Amino acid sequence: INSERGQKIFSDTDVMEDCISMVSANIFRSLPPQIPGFDVEEDDPVLEPSWPHLQVIYEFLLRFVVSKEATAKAAKRKGVVDQTFCLKLVQIFNSEDLREREYLKTILHRVYGKFMSHRGFIRRQISYTFQRFAFDTLRHNGIGELLEILGSIINGFALPLKSEHLRFLLTALLPLHRSLGVKAYHHQLSYCVIQYIDKDPSTVVPVVKGLAKYWPWAESSKQILFLNELEDVLEVATPEYASRMLPYVLKVISRSIASEHFQVVERTLYLWNNEVLAANIFGQQYAHLVFPRLHPLLRAKENHWNPTVKSLADEVVRLFKRVDGELWARLELEAVDRRANEERRRARREANWDALKRKHVSAVANGRPVVMTSDAFVQPPDAPMSQLTLEESAAH
Repeated sequence: INSERGQKIFSDTDVMEDCISMVSANIFRSLPPQIPGFDVEEDDPVLEPSWPHLQVIYEFLLRFVVSKEATAKAAKRKGVVDQTFCLKLVQIFNSEDLREREYLKTILHRVYGKFMSHRGFIRRQISYTFQRFAFDTLRHNGIGELLEILGSIINGFALPLKSEHLRFLLTALLPLHRSLGVKAYHHQLSYCVIQYIDKDPSTVVPVVKGLAKYWPWAESSKQILFLNELEDVLEVATPEYASRMLPYVLKVISRSIASEHFQVVERTLYLWNNEVLAANIFGQQYAHLVFPRLHPLLRAKENHWNPTVKSLADEVVRLFKRVDGELWARLELEAVDRRANEERRRARREANWDALKRKHVSAVANGRPVVMTSDAFVQPPDAPMSQLTLEESAAH
């Protein structure tokens, strides 16, 4: 079967049926139970003991699928490569052996391209696999390989996108960000998301909203991955959707700048080195929304212990001053007024506590009940304090 002459046998539908029956009997099997606590990044991969035998079967199946003699029309009429066969192909992606998943990736991609009537079914099964993984099992070995297949599938979507394709993005792709093991397949996932935005620019709004929803605030290494993806998403986004996604972007950016982890802060501030983002998202058009939100956070980083963070924060401040110096100067004055008001409130609070202590000491020394009146406190001019006794407090 390695030659075109040998592949002539695939033109016989009876032989075709026997071939698929043989393949199914060998590769579709119950997978061994997964090892509890297995870490894909740190532990050695688990290899299939019967791989020398399985490799021959997979090579045979690959030759069958790519052969011109095994036509999709004949296979469909005979019911050889049916939906059950496709379903089992998707299910066996959970194999822990990387070599087997690589063969499956190539074969399923070929089946998807050759058997057009099964394309919708294969997409649905991939969607169900993603949803079960994201919301139920939280463990699957073939997510990365399935995403690689999906990347080329998305590239072939026709415009405008069907509701089924948009639903796939919202219910299957974006929830994959919530997994604890997202680092293992994040590169493929990010590529699929970018493919969607390239196809339909309006999808950038639900994508950014989904990223904000599943943002891993508790793990700094994941946050850096998500910041890389956010930069890629915003870079390919068209300016007309900037106002709709800006609230979610500001939520993520502001919390990331306020992070206690210096690498998260550093990666966030590096976003301003991207000229596209600096112009379309953080530029003059949205300065009235961006500057007030980020002003106190950037000023708080002026005395950061990390010199890189401090330098980047100063650079962003200089950039903001060039974009709209008048607005930034007004925010500086407002910040000075806020600090002065806070200082006055602090001084008044300390004075009130001192008055309370003096009253208490005097009353105890003379054996009298403690009675606090408004003249004992330092009061703001517009907020007189009513008289309050300890007896009244006890009554309340």
